Amino acid sequence: MISLEKDLQTNKNSLDKFGEITKRNLTHLNNVISDSVDKNDYIIYSSINANTIKYVRPINRHLFINDINEFEDHLISLKDILNRISKNAKTSKDDNKIIDRTIYTIQQSIGAGLDLVANPNSARKHMGNRFEELITVIFSEIGIANKKLILQIPYDIEDGTKTYKCENDLVLSPFNQVRSSTSFLHKDEIVVSIKTTSKDRMGKMFIDKILLERFIKHPQKVIGIFLNDVQRKETNNISFTLVSGLFMVYSKFLTKLDGIYYLDPPPNATKPPFSEHMSRFSDLITRDIGKLLSP
Repeated sequence: MISLEKDLQTNKNSLDKFGEITKRNLTHLNNVISDSVDKNDYIIYSSINANTIKYVRPINRHLFINDINEFEDHLISLKDILNRISKNAKTSKDDNKIIDRTIYTIQQSIGAGLDLVANPNSARKHMGNRFEELITVIFSEIGIANKKLILQIPYDIEDGTKTYKCENDLVLSPFNQVRSSTSFLHKDEIVVSIKTTSKDRMGKMFIDKILLERFIKHPQKVIGIFLNDVQRKETNNISFTLVSGLFMVYSKFLTKLDGIYYLDPPPNATKPPFSEHMSRFSDLITRDIGKLLSP
């Protein structure tokens, strides 16, 4: 078996593979965690090895599943729910909780594992890569055509024509195959930004939407999917990183996004007027995705 660090840095392309790495991470965490600090709805775990202390990113106690058997049950339920969504069957509030808890546990177990076994720069990179892969797998499971796409935007300078590459984490399509290309975005498809946090990234989504629409010359649906907006502060505290006021200013004076979705929403996201723009990820795949993909 490859090392845990190598496993965490390896691409994942199915729920089964994500399930395997999650169970491996949960086992590792249970074996090496030496202390924890409770802060509101979050737990900050730490591990001491060879006189070196490492801290795990804040974990939401209401979403994270510590027990492997409980996680396995949730994973089975998640697969059933996603299958039902793919057939346009109705879902319940309990289904939504299972969606958010299971996907959150998968992603945060990966983040926690990386915090403990990888260097910080590598951890950030692979945390983001696994999150993109996980969200892509979820959309594939519910039968939505999707594709990572780099839109190439030409511009002229003195030396000739250059190309700006606008990378879109994912494009979702109502068709059997994504119809957008490197030079064109279909108006009925959705451009998706997938990030573990909105910190230092929210503004770029608004700018990219403006840029895309001016280049392709038609309105384009753009949504953001975030894991959370919370970070560890020192060794025993947390802080929230969503700049909610700036989000509202961008929405009023720049352009409007078509939705922001969190697995673990920050407190402001659940309060008006922000709740009019921000929801849980489960709401996206059980409630909103059909509307967003409609012409």
